[in-house]
Amino acid sequence: MTQPAPSRSRRLAYAAAVLFLPAWAGVFGGELGGAGGEPLIWDKALHFIAYFVLSALAAMALQDKRRVLWAVLGLIAMGAALELLQGAVGRDCSGWDEIANTFGVVAGALPVWVALLVARKSSG
Repeated sequence: MTQPAPSRSRRLAYAAAVLFLPAWAGVFGGELGGAGGEPLIWDKALHFIAYFVLSALAAMALQDKRRVLWAVLGLIAMGAALELLQGAVGRDCSGWDEIANTFGVVAGALPVWVALLVARKSSG
């Protein structure tokens, strides 16, 4: 007896979950690794993009508005903790980096979260 093929939404959630861990490892390593010496605006853009990707992947993998909210809060807290840890590895802790991280997290999760709300309202 064959099982029905997983839905497109389920396949997207699985792919996002699989991609989240390597993306997280890249962000974690980048935050605690050696400073690259990028110009200030590029550095903030990198923070925004990294946390945007993490948040979007988490939101697509979780596909539940409450879980997405917890993931957003967790990623913001992780960014803050990593900024504080940078002082222990010889790098500068920057509040501006955490602001860029936070904006990236919100911008990455918001479209998925809105889509979940719309889908829930249209289905019931």
